[in-house]
Amino acid sequence: MSASALGSLLTSARYEILPTSGIIDRITDHVAPGRTITVTASAGLGLDATLSTAEQLQALGYDAVPHIAARMVQGRTELTEIIDRIGHAGIDTIFVPAGDATPPAGGYASALDLLVDLTSMAPPISRIGVSAYPESHPLIPDDVTVQAMWDKRDYATHIVSNLCFDPGVVSTWLARVRARGIELPLILGIPGKVELAKLAKVAAKIGVGESTRFLRKNTGTFTRMARPGGYNPRKFLDRLSPVLADPYMDVSGLHIYTFNQVKDTEAWRRKQLELLGDPDSSSIVS
Repeated sequence: MSASALGSLLTSARYEILPTSGIIDRITDHVAPGRTITVTASAGLGLDATLSTAEQLQALGYDAVPHIAARMVQGRTELTEIIDRIGHAGIDTIFVPAGDATPPAGGYASALDLLVDLTSMAPPISRIGVSAYPESHPLIPDDVTVQAMWDKRDYATHIVSNLCFDPGVVSTWLARVRARGIELPLILGIPGKVELAKLAKVAAKIGVGESTRFLRKNTGTFTRMARPGGYNPRKFLDRLSPVLADPYMDVSGLHIYTFNQVKDTEAWRRKQLELLGDPDSSSIVS
């Protein structure tokens, strides 16, 4: 993969954050307006925290993408209210995962249930992302996730992959996705430059039950970070160069899981752009 192509992916990379206290200030301190920031949905923090954070970011000049977790939405009435709310804020892109709320808050047991209702509403949403899992989901069988991606393909504009530290697994998985006939562009999910101690603090902030789910879902993150040398996102991207450069694979962007370590992640991204000789890398908020 050429330096310019990698530079383009890093330039347009979007950040995922959790809507915890103080996160808006961290973003405005270190990330220039115009960037895409996606805001997770947590049963412990509630959907209002997601929507409120997204609204504030959008008003500050960022391209905010709220996560609308299906199992957290009570039903069509609440979904209509949510879509009206984000539309009023000027938000036109959302991400729809199933979510981990158990039991579901209402009638949406899966992302597909919500997507079907959403389509019938003809809302002012131009882009809809859905989840994809290169590795097994800790709570959902593989055959279910495979079928779910197929079922959701007609309701979404792109897929966003979950965390995976193995480039070989990502390459094999994506080839299989394309072989099945799923042609949606992929936004490749990668962990940012994350420190283990800070990651543990994030888990502690989102509530006891949520922390348990968070830790279960991110066991691989903790394990990899604890190894000598930890995890290096640039090496991960370099090893995926053949996939990133292959038009058939259609990797259209990067989705960086920051775990709210916005300063460290942005410093890493800027450093990579400098190494690639990007003349605009120094014009970022510091």
